[in-house]
Amino acid sequence: MTDREEGFHYRDGDLYCEDVHIGDLCAKHGTPLYVYSHAALTGQYTALAEAFEGSDPAICYSVKSNSNIAVVRSLARLGAGADIVSGGEMHRALKAGVPPEMLVYAGVGKTDREIGDALAAGILLFNIESVPEAYAIDRVARGMGVTAPVALRVNPDVDAQTHRHTTTGKKGTKFGVDIDRAVSVYKELNELPNLDLCGVHVHLGSPVTTLSAYEVALDRVAALVRSLRDVGIASVRMLNVGGGLGIAYRDETPIDVGEYAACLRRHADDLNCRLILEPGRFISGASGIMCTQVVYRKEAGHKTFIIVDGAMNDLIRPALYDGYHAIRPVVGAGRDTETVDVVGPVCESGDFLAKDRDMERAEQGDVLAVFSAGAYGFVMSSNYNSRPRAAEVLVMGAAASVVRERETVEDLTRGESIPPALLGDG
Repeated sequence: MTDREEGFHYRDGDLYCEDVHIGDLCAKHGTPLYVYSHAALTGQYTALAEAFEGSDPAICYSVKSNSNIAVVRSLARLGAGADIVSGGEMHRALKAGVPPEMLVYAGVGKTDREIGDALAAGILLFNIESVPEAYAIDRVARGMGVTAPVALRVNPDVDAQTHRHTTTGKKGTKFGVDIDRAVSVYKELNELPNLDLCGVHVHLGSPVTTLSAYEVALDRVAALVRSLRDVGIASVRMLNVGGGLGIAYRDETPIDVGEYAACLRRHADDLNCRLILEPGRFISGASGIMCTQVVYRKEAGHKTFIIVDGAMNDLIRPALYDGYHAIRPVVGAGRDTETVDVVGPVCESGDFLAKDRDMERAEQGDVLAVFSAGAYGFVMSSNYNSRPRAAEVLVMGAAASVVRERETVEDLTRGESIPPALLGDG
């Protein structure tokens, strides 16, 4: 982690985010602590936008990857839209300044209320995941006297070699409609008067690190669009390719953004469709770290445990996905290495940040940086074991702003109450 363009770099063994010393941030705000680099966030978005220069895609940032409104605002100022999957995410995106006409609404379980709110806001598009959902959107739109713009999500049966929990493009997942049924489904939905079948949507999963997966999937989607036009359904004018672009957590080789853009543009141009992109991890992943302090070193026979104050409730990717995150000292990098497990205080054997990891020696009181935690880090955190959630800080040059305050123990019971019958001694 020495590349200044990533937002995090070492100076004389100490870690900085842009021009802010991470150790100073942790001393001031405590740990666990999430720190985001504005330069890294905006740099990743700009690199993607420049790769598509001249083609006018709708780049809709995937809010589920990191939903802090300061993060979303940083991207909205550059022209980003938002890919949302809930009413709460729509609220966040609108509050952050994303224009409603740049919102794409995905998700398999949209409620009538969520559909109605999105139609009232005037969103760009719904990604439809099933036939019953299409009927629900048509019904709500008819009741409101409007037409709903929709794209059917098709499942191309492409294995993008992602984790089983994040594979979405294979048959048998809960997402989308099998591509071999898509023409008949489009025909059925074309009879619904309050739907505008303006697009087709495909998403392979995440993180995707091979361009060949996109090539195969888009070839199949292109064949579908041509088949639709052959049977008289000519309304498809948007090609939504989803997100999923991977980053380098360890030794992966991410897809070259220029080659990715060329692949997508070729297919979109051939179909005369506007591209919609839904990047999340690609933008926010390497733009954030989680800082955690060593509470104890525990020697247990043949194994050494580094017990830290950050846990699976703060960063669940290692426990949930076997996700790898580089871990290094915040101060005094360059020490001798040792093999350890880095674990948290939650009462679960699955509470770990790293297992059998060769890393620089860490002593009690040291602060460690868990890298590439900007995506699916804080946003997936919880209060398990009644642990208050971490604070979030956004760094812009030499300035650091708290963009989410650390929760307190009082926050944990806010909204709870004891029934009158349980009050008193009896």
